[in-house]
Amino acid sequence: MNKKNKKKIKMIILILLAIILIILGFFFIGWSRPKQDIIWGINFSQKHAENLDLDWRQVYTEILDDLGARHLKVSVSWDFIEGKKDDYFFDDLDWQIEQAEKREAKIILVIGMKTLGWPECHLPKWAKGLSKEEQQEQISQLLEQVVNRYKDSQTIEYWQVENEPFFPFGQCPWKDKEFLKKEIELVKSLDDRKVIVSESGEFPLWFSAARHGDLVGVTTYKKVWMNETRTYFIYPFPATFYRRKAALINWLFKKDVFCVELQAEPWGPKLIYDLSLEEQDKTMNLERFKKNINFARKIGFDRNYLWGAEWMYWMKTVHNNSTVWEEAKNLFK
Repeated sequence: MNKKNKKKIKMIILILLAIILIILGFFFIGWSRPKQDIIWGINFSQKHAENLDLDWRQVYTEILDDLGARHLKVSVSWDFIEGKKDDYFFDDLDWQIEQAEKREAKIILVIGMKTLGWPECHLPKWAKGLSKEEQQEQISQLLEQVVNRYKDSQTIEYWQVENEPFFPFGQCPWKDKEFLKKEIELVKSLDDRKVIVSESGEFPLWFSAARHGDLVGVTTYKKVWMNETRTYFIYPFPATFYRRKAALINWLFKKDVFCVELQAEPWGPKLIYDLSLEEQDKTMNLERFKKNINFARKIGFDRNYLWGAEWMYWMKTVHNNSTVWEEAKNLFK
């Protein structure tokens, strides 16, 4: 190799290194004053509350009246709504919507096969043996039933179609971007509210969610259990990482980004119901909750929805530890 070629290769390497450093600097270096004027919301899953052996109606009422939340993200579990094929049971969801309406609260309603909480995809037993095409047909019917039932309610602020549909997590039979497009088109043909598509906050650039949704909802978790390494892992990304990704989405797609899940409950090697309190404390307690809130303020999203209302209430009522619940109250004053 002659000297001229060596110089060209060296120059190319230097240019690539410079580009890498610029990208790393863009996503990892930066500072801004913590945001104070944030809309705080909270997630609610009837199934999650029941799995903790709680009176889910009491939990929901306490979220509204004691905690004081006025922005909720409510999960529609397919297996709860359509336990028998074509036999829709809306009584429980009707009640949740009505209670929010009475208090002039706003709801993001999460609909589809993959909604909130383990096992992520909440197929009823009768649907598990169907082909993919048959399942998709039934999901479309479910969306039509739910949207038509609640589209006249002023408490529904946004629809969220599926939950993290691009993230391969949970017990799900398939994922299908083309079908997701059809789901969104169906919802928008039935109602003119904006549709949220959510993504994992840490690894993707959120382009897929921005291409599909009117709004981008992201998750923010700090300390979690990693099955792959069989150990706890703290995500190393600074607040700037999330803020700059959101700015990129806004610049490229003209879409707003906010946090639809901010960690406020433990994430351990087992489900919470089977996890000791000592093990739970490793990933969530009062100190970690405060840190997560401060981290969210540094990111600077206009909205953040806590994930963990049921656990906070469970700790308060079953284990006589109301520290996180009481701290969360300060956000909704």
